[in-house]
Amino acid sequence: MGNRQVGRDSGRFRQKIEHDRNTGTIPNKMPHGLVPPTAPHQTGNTASDTSNQKNIRMSTIIYPSPIFGPVKSRRLGISLGINLLPADGKVCTFDCIYCECGLNAERKAKKPMPTREEVAKALEDKLLEMKERGEMPDVLTFAGNGEPTIHPHFGEIIDDTIELRNRLCPWAKVSVLTNATLITRDNVFEALKKVDNNILKLDTVNPDYISTVDRPTGRYDIDTLIERMKAFESKAIIQTMFLKGKVDGREINNTGDEYVMPWMAAIKRIVPREVMIYTIDRETPVSGLLKATREELDRIVALLAEEGIKATASY
Repeated sequence: MGNRQVGRDSGRFRQKIEHDRNTGTIPNKMPHGLVPPTAPHQTGNTASDTSNQKNIRMSTIIYPSPIFGPVKSRRLGISLGINLLPADGKVCTFDCIYCECGLNAERKAKKPMPTREEVAKALEDKLLEMKERGEMPDVLTFAGNGEPTIHPHFGEIIDDTIELRNRLCPWAKVSVLTNATLITRDNVFEALKKVDNNILKLDTVNPDYISTVDRPTGRYDIDTLIERMKAFESKAIIQTMFLKGKVDGREINNTGDEYVMPWMAAIKRIVPREVMIYTIDRETPVSGLLKATREELDRIVALLAEEGIKATASY
């Protein structure tokens, strides 16, 4: 009887999506401008250790789409990944020099983004498969090959995911890892308010550092974004990458007070639920990058604790 009920629920869920298509909520095809052009090969793989730090230059990763994992997340537990970007390349509003998926120009895709229907069916099938094995996720995480909120039906996909979660694994959290560039869009903002873990990137408030390390592909107004983050009313989680190194002959290091104190001032304005800080642990497309040390990250966590802000560090 339980299996028959799951079958009936699945049928109703697909009928809901078909109804949305028929009423114009979902287009029959993806917008042409959102189909990126080519896909490159993987970069080489090298890594060297220097004292307590790693100078990292390794191969980068492109994730399957629309579902990947489950994987063990340093910050979230057993995570089933939801990738709303193409399976053969990267689409992002940042071009971070530390991105495990590589640089945008080297990772262009020729496949389209998965449709809303494809995401829902793949997620449902994977959850049913995991249920059969008795191995369910702690969290459903929107991440993958770029910026998830760039998907034209991000809001509807969030609704579908919450419905599936409630039916098949009600204990699991829904998380979104976003660089926050599109939170000024009302539909993105409203969708992020619905998830359990709305994880927003804020590596620094220094414009030069942002241009050198995060490298936004469009307009990026840090003050506007901070105000929008504040509007989540203490329900957002801020995620910050701390690193050091040299890029194109220029020293970069956001672990010192020159960067940390203005960043902390922004954190206090935002009043997040939590702050997650971390450092390089995976593939990066640019050489010369160094991990922040455990001592440097612990110092920042302690500074946040002094202000009454919950924070965790991943080393």
